[in-house]
Amino acid sequence: MPIPKLDAFQVIGDPSRRKMLLLLSAASLSINSLADNFDMSRPAVSKHIKILHTAGFISIEDVGRERYCTLKKDGFEELQAWISHFDEFWASKLKKLETLMNNKLPNPKNQ
Repeated sequence: MPIPKLDAFQVIGDPSRRKMLLLLSAASLSINSLADNFDMSRPAVSKHIKILHTAGFISIEDVGRERYCTLKKDGFEELQAWISHFDEFWASKLKKLETLMNNKLPNPKNQ
């Protein structure tokens, strides 16, 4: 069965995949080492890994008989772009509030 293409938020929406990303933020891990951290079947772990790989959150490298997972920047860029939009939105709103407050407050120098 083919792995569906999910957007970045669907990918991180699953708690198991979020935990995998956190584990991989500490170090690259073999698929078997990663699977040892979960109470699920190896095929279920493999499906989560394929989803993370397809979405660009991890790369998979064959080293001897093991396959190692490493975090990749690509998947996180979509999240960062979306969050940055709202960071800019709120920074603008807070700057307007600051300007408004500074204009309404009495200036201590003029008193």
